[in-house]
Amino acid sequence: MATIKLKEKIGYGFGDFASSMFWKIFTMYLLFFYTDVFGLPAAAVGTMFLVTRFWDTIFDPVVGIISDRTESKWGKFRPYLLWGALPFGIIGTLMFITPSFGSSGKLIYAYITYTLMMMVYSTINVPYASLLGVISSNPKERNSLSSYRMVFAFIGSFVALLLIDPLVQFFKQIHHGNIQLGWTMGVMTIAVLCILFFWGCFALTKERIQPISEKTRSLKADIKDLIANRPWWILLGAGISALIFNSIRDGAAVYYFKYYVNKDNMVQMPFVNLSLTLTTLYLVLGQAANILGIILVTPLSTVIGKKGVYLSSMAVATVLSIFFFFLSPHSIALMMILQFFISICAGSIFPLLWSMYADIADFSEWKNNRRATGLIFSSSSMSQKFGWAIGGALTGWLLSFVGFHANVMQTHETLTGIRMMLSVFPAIGTALSVLFIAFYPLNEKKLTTIVSELNEKRKQH
Repeated sequence: MATIKLKEKIGYGFGDFASSMFWKIFTMYLLFFYTDVFGLPAAAVGTMFLVTRFWDTIFDPVVGIISDRTESKWGKFRPYLLWGALPFGIIGTLMFITPSFGSSGKLIYAYITYTLMMMVYSTINVPYASLLGVISSNPKERNSLSSYRMVFAFIGSFVALLLIDPLVQFFKQIHHGNIQLGWTMGVMTIAVLCILFFWGCFALTKERIQPISEKTRSLKADIKDLIANRPWWILLGAGISALIFNSIRDGAAVYYFKYYVNKDNMVQMPFVNLSLTLTTLYLVLGQAANILGIILVTPLSTVIGKKGVYLSSMAVATVLSIFFFFLSPHSIALMMILQFFISICAGSIFPLLWSMYADIADFSEWKNNRRATGLIFSSSSMSQKFGWAIGGALTGWLLSFVGFHANVMQTHETLTGIRMMLSVFPAIGTALSVLFIAFYPLNEKKLTTIVSELNEKRKQH
């Protein structure tokens, strides 16, 4: 098995660097852009998020089936990085263009461009994820590639959050205060970076592993096993609840600072000649804390187990989120401190989820004498997207419910609702996640028994 060079590992990381830049802008700013810049009703945007993301969830396995059957001189998956990068950047930019249509025309335009963007996102990212399986068959090399991918993903998110607001303001000034053109040009700049990093990923990676013919499995039997898999259902509920928590907090943050904190203070960063708005500082700080949460997962799991880390993280996030409700508009330092510690908790969840799904695959094989790892992971990926869809829709619907109207002074009731969207409502999501995970049966002792018995079974075949 060939050793993968550092250059190729960095090249593989470039792919998630590009994806994460756009994804973070979408999750943090897109709802705000649609309501405050494009002029769409919050409730209509929430419904659009649910409809389009539901379709995107279904579209993912379609892309997987097609890419598995692709044959080219570049391999099965790399061509999608080459040819998908340009549409990715162009359609992403089109989402942030504001044509002078009526209210119905604007909503139709948003539906079309957002749906196309999610389809292109799947078209390039499903093959990108699959690329890991054909770069190397060495489990250690795959772990290393996965680590590079995750690190570059969070760096990409960090860079996007650091750049987008200054870019928007810079282009707004150039175009005589036109905030709409500021957003278009700012996102276009990020789009160019995305395209270049996707092409870098294509150029620096290589597909080495050729597929072998395997005996056709019964999809019906695998689905039946999945439906009867109690730990999978529990983790599904816990994961969706956690994603709703993240989605509402992310989507409401910009509104919180614009309308409740209502300050445009610039914060001078120490040791560097850089000033950030409070909103940007809040988001960038959260991203850095997410990375710290990921780093802490492995040592903490060794001490108290995966279930213990997950339960503790969500319980702490619940309590800290509730505290957020009681902050005054002047409690900037406390906002940043709570954001830091809540984001550490949030950052620990996603690596734990994927690791626990792998444990569930072992449990399924141990119980049923059939392994359905692909089905478990693909269905879990779809469920996570569905969680984002629910969370995104709820954010828009909640804004409408509390009486939000863009670019005007908000009522006391509306401001209270926005505060709840950064505190009480996310806390409901984390509390539900705690409730689900409390019933998760696969602790470390149980998993040790399962792995030991599986190894004995494999030796007999």
